[in-house]
Amino acid sequence: MLPFRLVYHPHYDLHLGPHVFPSQKYRLLRERLLHTKFATEQDFVEPEPATDEDILRVHDPVWVDKLKHGTLSYHEILKLEIPYSRQTMDAFWTAAGGTILAARMALDSGLGFNLGGGFHHAFAGHGEGFCAINDIAVAVRRLQKDAAIRRAMVVDADVHHGNGTAAIFAGDSSVFTLSIHQANNYPTEKPLSSMDIHLPDGTGDQEYLERLQNGLAAALTMFRPELLVYVAGADPYCEDQLGGLSVTFQGLMERDRLVLGRAVRGKIPVAVVLAGGYAENVEDTITIHANTARVAQEVLAVDLRG
Repeated sequence: MLPFRLVYHPHYDLHLGPHVFPSQKYRLLRERLLHTKFATEQDFVEPEPATDEDILRVHDPVWVDKLKHGTLSYHEILKLEIPYSRQTMDAFWTAAGGTILAARMALDSGLGFNLGGGFHHAFAGHGEGFCAINDIAVAVRRLQKDAAIRRAMVVDADVHHGNGTAAIFAGDSSVFTLSIHQANNYPTEKPLSSMDIHLPDGTGDQEYLERLQNGLAAALTMFRPELLVYVAGADPYCEDQLGGLSVTFQGLMERDRLVLGRAVRGKIPVAVVLAGGYAENVEDTITIHANTARVAQEVLAVDLRG
């Protein structure tokens, strides 16, 4: 049995049909982890959807009402870049519940792992870039409300800047946001994170890892979180359709070891969410996400032996 549980729900699929965002990847990832015997059925746990009260700790009531009743304007749907459906909204609420559960598990056992989530482009009052609800912020606010934590850090390693997360937590000294991303990529407007690492096009493994290591070390010197939310996007991959970096499979595993290892060694509970991944071959995206789970297992095993 794994030293951590894998949070998953069949409702994670946004049911987008033919779309650059392969939302069937959540089911495929679960199947891969079972097929390779990395995990058993007992290693998976299903979350409850976030409550509306949870969502409203982050999002404006008008936006939540539009999502619940399907009254988004044409412009809002264009900005969201995915079609509206009730199933899609259920997926966002369920993913937020999954990130809350992964964060609670992190506090209990050191690490929680949500196979979904990472919808970092969602702002308080609107959605962007396939993201309607910011599960990262919802989880942080719920745990703060429960007095389980006071201070949190978000380490966002998606290829795209975490603009929604940065905007939601702007001016909030209780949350430190770090985003490492391709500078010349979506979104055009990038609200200031607590720390932004802007990477040039084509950045490869060595520079990526050096910049991340230095940035994370500086962030943890300035700020001591009681929870770290790690946004482990698969899209820095060199063959990603929506990315322009040159990070390899091995480089992404080293990225995961760097972030997860630093958190575990520092006794900082860490919740993992998987975020974007748009490789031409969806199996490459699944491999990257599965590797993140494998690295988490390795890191915890080393910590237990040490």
